[in-house]
Amino acid sequence: MKYLVTVGVDGTSQALAAARWAAHEARLRQSRLRILTAWPPLAAGPRGAPRSSEPPHWPDRIIEEARSTVESTEPGVPVDVALVREQPLEALVEAAAQADLLALGSRGLGPAARFALGETGLDLVPRIAVPVVLVRARQDSPAAESSSSVAVGVSLHAPCEGLLAFAFETAARRAVPLCAVHGRNLPPFAYDRGGVVERAAAEQAELLAREELSEALRPWREKFRDVRVEEQVVMESPAPALLHGAAGAQLLIVGRRHLGRAVPRIGHVVHAAVHHAPCPVAIVPHG
Repeated sequence: MKYLVTVGVDGTSQALAAARWAAHEARLRQSRLRILTAWPPLAAGPRGAPRSSEPPHWPDRIIEEARSTVESTEPGVPVDVALVREQPLEALVEAAAQADLLALGSRGLGPAARFALGETGLDLVPRIAVPVVLVRARQDSPAAESSSSVAVGVSLHAPCEGLLAFAFETAARRAVPLCAVHGRNLPPFAYDRGGVVERAAAEQAELLAREELSEALRPWREKFRDVRVEEQVVMESPAPALLHGAAGAQLLIVGRRHLGRAVPRIGHVVHAAVHHAPCPVAIVPHG
């Protein structure tokens, strides 16, 4: 644990929402909050033109607005600031390496959605080894946290200890239930030759999925006995199943595998969660 939560800000309402969310998370973790903004160095001007060595004034305004926002909503949280004259993507990667978690603002829905500091968030995520939380405007309010849950998508195709550790720790920190959602398409044997679902076979497939989910969660239930766990198995594609399970959640947690890939990538489930989830989304790398 580095006891540091970092948020990237760029002056947008989405970034301020991410700053409020990150400040609340820092309070829960009893950590410091670092507010970072970055801007690329100015390109060289015409030959002989004077070039100022002073940074522009707008980064200071962005930082001060974010600092004022978090100090009014989460007073007492220790706050550091970082103004970095560097390409935003590189600055965020470096900052994430020093933190336990990185929060960013997310602008809107759809495949063209872009994220804080002018960079595409899903281009950034595969380069970072810590959880990244994407927050849209108006997704940062903790008002309903006492009565809502944290949701996590569990694939069961491979070990996901890092994902489940993050999910259980998050639910325990917030003192809310954890909803573990597993989506799975019906197997071929559940259909007859005419393509009609055979009820008995479908029920057998669902029972098997429930047993596998329970087994995966069993050691974590034993470790986090104070966390109430709701197991939800949906016999449909994982992405829509996860979005259904996120209804009413204060945070949706999804995993991405980061080991054994020459080129890191974001799967379709993460894409769906980021673009369509009604709450902030935490993307957690795991082996």
